[in-house]
Amino acid sequence: MDHYLDLTLLPDPEFPAPQLMSALFAKLHRGLHDLRRNDVGISFPDVEKTRSGLGARLRLHGTAEALKQLMALNWLTGMRDHLKVGATTPIPPQARHRCVSRVQVNSNPERLRRRLIKRHNLDAVAAQAQIPDNAVRHSPLPFINLRSNSSGEHFRLFIRHGPLQDAAQPGTFSAYGLSATATVPWF
Repeated sequence: MDHYLDLTLLPDPEFPAPQLMSALFAKLHRGLHDLRRNDVGISFPDVEKTRSGLGARLRLHGTAEALKQLMALNWLTGMRDHLKVGATTPIPPQARHRCVSRVQVNSNPERLRRRLIKRHNLDAVAAQAQIPDNAVRHSPLPFINLRSNSSGEHFRLFIRHGPLQDAAQPGTFSAYGLSATATVPWF
């Protein structure tokens, strides 16, 4: 992982930045899935500069070849008018590293009850007793709103930027560009 590329959302009076970021991220996910590579990671460099949310910049990390292959796909269709696409650039040598990962939060008691009913053959009353409405857990982490291609359900993908590290940790990335173990450069 020696290069990066920034995708910066342009201000739009009709669409708020979080909505555009969600659309961009969904398209990136499809592109990474179609590419079938596990060596492209992501980060949100402005996450700590915003009060809430991930900011207006999505950074792709990988080798120059991996980023070239990704950008050769037609995954940005419909988003190009809303973006400034940066050049593929070498990572600065003094960059630190951090893990950017997905955090699953059980925040929807209705979904948890449906799962309990399905897996343990309970009725709705028993599931309600085991998982009351006040069992909701909230996360302060920023998130992206997505829709599952398989089920059509909407969900929040919570993203954690882990602590800064001096050395890179190798590993693989999911089709979301996230990893619980591999790091991306942070600068």
